[in-house]
Amino acid sequence: MNKEGDLDLASLRVFVRVAELAHFSRAAEGLGLPKARVSQVVGELEARLGTRLLQRTTRRVSLTPDGSLLLERARALLDEAADIGTLFQQEGELGGRLRVDLPVRLALQAVLPALPAFLDAHPGLQLELSCTDRRVDLIEEGVDAVLRVGPVHDTSLVARPLGQLPMVNVASPAYLDRHGRPRSPEELQQQGHVLVHYSQTFAEREAVFEWLDAAGAPRRLPLPWRVSVNNTDAFEAAALAGAGIVQLPFTGVREALAQGRLERLLPGCEAPPLPITLLRSARRHTPRRVRVFMDWLAQALDRALADARLTP
Repeated sequence: MNKEGDLDLASLRVFVRVAELAHFSRAAEGLGLPKARVSQVVGELEARLGTRLLQRTTRRVSLTPDGSLLLERARALLDEAADIGTLFQQEGELGGRLRVDLPVRLALQAVLPALPAFLDAHPGLQLELSCTDRRVDLIEEGVDAVLRVGPVHDTSLVARPLGQLPMVNVASPAYLDRHGRPRSPEELQQQGHVLVHYSQTFAEREAVFEWLDAAGAPRRLPLPWRVSVNNTDAFEAAALAGAGIVQLPFTGVREALAQGRLERLLPGCEAPPLPITLLRSARRHTPRRVRVFMDWLAQALDRALADARLTP
């Protein structure tokens, strides 16, 4: 807060950091400020605006309704200010902080190997990269862009389709030795097969074997499951351990298939391919650093998928 009591960017930056981390100490550490100073800045901001922005407890910090409203406006203002700060820099330069969420497998296979060249080209950029398979709320969590695999139902976001991931059906050789190698989806029930169930929230209890028939129509066959997981690493690990059949993208198990640690089954009866979509907020202004990174990410992913020879 400046001497006249007007809002300033530094105060808003402190507030946004506290709100995003839901923690004064962590915000202070990230900002390089004493915790007492961070608390003072937020208190002065609340006094200036005449409202409580944060609810404080001994365990965590949460936003009030007014705090949520300010957070959205403050992020947009800080983004605009960051763009103005680079307005007269060379065209290729980027500055500021960028928060991106990626699925674990795509991050490991396609993005992180290519990332150093991008960072070298933009030394003024700070990238916060979260790798998770859960659904991230861009607005609530202050994320600039999200890469998602699977259907996207949120119409409030701007979606950029990037391609599709073909699926395969796999199981370990030991599992197939015990249960048999089916020659049709119907034999899955006849031979007593089980699926490894995938559910991000564990709310979905039914495990289903999905495939496209010869006419391209979707088919579904409910099957029993013994193990349920909520991320792709555990999904593959359960298959390798012999816990059941899994249906997942070919790129994720290509190496295990080549090494014989997994076997492909029922070729031609795979689940529909999964769409890959890059999402950003539909807010009026998108910072240049976000636009440039999204373009680079689309190119990096396209190269990685082409190299992977997606047709299994």
